[in-house]
Amino acid sequence: LTGAGIKVVPTGIAHGTLTAVARGTPVEVTTLRRDVATDGRHAVVAFTDDWRADASRRDFTINALYADPGDGAVHDWFGGLNDLAARRVRFIGDPYRRIAEDHLRILRFFRFQARFGDTVDADGLAACAARANDLMALSRERIAAELLKLLVAPGAVATVALMTEHGIWRAVLPEIDASGVARLAELAAREDAAAIPPDAIRRLAALVPRDPERGESIAARLKLSKQQRTRLIAALTDRRGSVYEDAYRSGREAAADRALLVFEPFDARLAARHVRDWPVPRLPIAGGALIARGLPAGPVVATTLKAIEAAWITEGFPAQPRVDELADAAVAEAISAQAASASSGRP
Repeated sequence: LTGAGIKVVPTGIAHGTLTAVARGTPVEVTTLRRDVATDGRHAVVAFTDDWRADASRRDFTINALYADPGDGAVHDWFGGLNDLAARRVRFIGDPYRRIAEDHLRILRFFRFQARFGDTVDADGLAACAARANDLMALSRERIAAELLKLLVAPGAVATVALMTEHGIWRAVLPEIDASGVARLAELAAREDAAAIPPDAIRRLAALVPRDPERGESIAARLKLSKQQRTRLIAALTDRRGSVYEDAYRSGREAAADRALLVFEPFDARLAARHVRDWPVPRLPIAGGALIARGLPAGPVVATTLKAIEAAWITEGFPAQPRVDELADAAVAEAISAQAASASSGRP
């Protein structure tokens, strides 16, 4: 590559992988490999020039299809083309052996099923169910990465239901049960009705119990990013007022999530779609304007401003003329209250 004038980045030399950068485009290149030893999490590999040996270490038949860049011929040693046509996810060889080599293949089986599968391979399903406890040996980051990809796949609801039925989650996410699957199905229907794209964190919020503290525990266990953790907990927190008040106080994303997750009539779905593009307004008045109206500086300014804001939200965020009216009334009331307090001798 260097001789051809192509930049080379040694991204994974130990595994036979480098990145070639040509005309600004990175292309990851991995040489042929065969497994020397595996422990369910990592593999020790040796390099080879045997294409079939390289293909045989893949997980599923549909992932072991090789195309010749010269003539476009597809090499298929394990029936991957037939499985692809049948929309069937099938392990290469003995499913138990493939899972023993890499426990993550349990979750990959279901993720590929959710994306590509129609019929479920009985042997693969039985092996995954029997070895589900092997997931405990994996890092939570790897589990989370597969779960979040699975949740936005076209067949996510049916696949998660299948996993729950066969106890796949029990060892690592026991919070997921049939009621969570029902909530996920309802959310997916609402997303579809509102033409809102599926979102992995929103769908995870549907799948787990509606409890912010338990959401915090799950987020920590899966080692979600700070942004993902914040969004999950917000989605599991009760909404404040209308969907628009919620968007004003908590942000549009959180408001849309909660509108879809809190089971209300169909119009909540439409509101969720609308609020995603709603230009969140800002209260068009500040403390200085209240002082200019005669309100003395001090804590009373903040208190009066909050009262104006509450009335403004209740009235649906009216424009400046109405805000001025609310401010005049609130300032007059605050001054009157201060005068009454002074005359009675109260501090």
